[in-house]
Amino acid sequence: VYFDLVAACVRAVTGRVRDCSYYLFKESGAFSEVVMAQEKVTGKMVAIKCIPKKALKGKETSIENEIAVLRKIKHENIVALEDIYESSNHLYLIMQLVSGGELFDRIVEKGFYTEMDASRLIRQVLDAVNYLHSMAIVHRDLKPENLLYFSPDDDSKIMISDFGLSKMEGTGGVMATACGTPGYVAPEVLAQKPYSKAVDCWSIGVIAYILLCGYPPFYDENDSKLFEQILKVDYEFDAPYWDDISDSAKDFISSLMEKDPEKRFTCDQALEHPWIAGDTALCKNIHESVSRQMRKNFAKSKWRQAFNATAVIRHMRRLQLGSSFGSSIQSTNSVPNPQSRAPAKSQSVDCAPLSLKNCE
Repeated sequence: VYFDLVAACVRAVTGRVRDCSYYLFKESGAFSEVVMAQEKVTGKMVAIKCIPKKALKGKETSIENEIAVLRKIKHENIVALEDIYESSNHLYLIMQLVSGGELFDRIVEKGFYTEMDASRLIRQVLDAVNYLHSMAIVHRDLKPENLLYFSPDDDSKIMISDFGLSKMEGTGGVMATACGTPGYVAPEVLAQKPYSKAVDCWSIGVIAYILLCGYPPFYDENDSKLFEQILKVDYEFDAPYWDDISDSAKDFISSLMEKDPEKRFTCDQALEHPWIAGDTALCKNIHESVSRQMRKNFAKSKWRQAFNATAVIRHMRRLQLGSSFGSSIQSTNSVPNPQSRAPAKSQSVDCAPLSLKNCE
């Protein structure tokens, strides 16, 4: 169903007064948050993120921050903000349309997938995040669901999306708020310590780990145990899932999933690692094993479950983790069974973005 977006686009947020009857909705619904639309004059397809102003009450700073970040950046591997409109009831972000689907879906659909494929994917992510960091921007919510293919083409580039939790360093003081997605957040975030752009590098390490085995490095249905695993950096390269993966890949991941953010690889360092810049990534087909684990551990319907930052902190404090993290990090508890880290059932960690209002 096509219909004009006329009255909705009364004026641009930039202050320019424009005739805003430029777009036709391609598909929509009563509760749609993002719709595909077509620019009338050029026929160009875009994605329009429709945000009810009622939902923005109390979160104005967050959306202003997201827009400020998107206006500042331009990179071939980052979904671009093309324009902004607002009406009396809605805010509309006109975004570059990416149509290639989500990262895990494409990997599962492939018939052939190698370390080299994973290396090329991670290189693109590193390039984009390195660019963000050079602009003093921290994404803070890097995860597979926010990595989209630009087009359905086999050689499509990967795109980073969703800057709702991003932050410009040097604005609003030191970053210390617990935000992100639990399975991908760095230890210093969960420990409620001040943190930096190094948190993005940790998340890239977690993503690289999953791309090579199909399951997360940290997993537990009990949130407190999940947090403890992350804080102790308690993960393994479990057999048989990692038997055919190169030592270079494992070294690359370990360099990013380093507990001490001062010792953790930066994007620049990661881009120079032999697994990315050299020829150490293997070309053996690992699709069968990786795709099987992805189907088991990342049920798509689970990826978008809500997870509120306030609830995380409250849960941590209730379990007295907030005060015991320091000692528990130093403990030498036995390593969990690998199978408990890689769930056998079709389950996933509750890992959708934390609430914007809790992310400053």
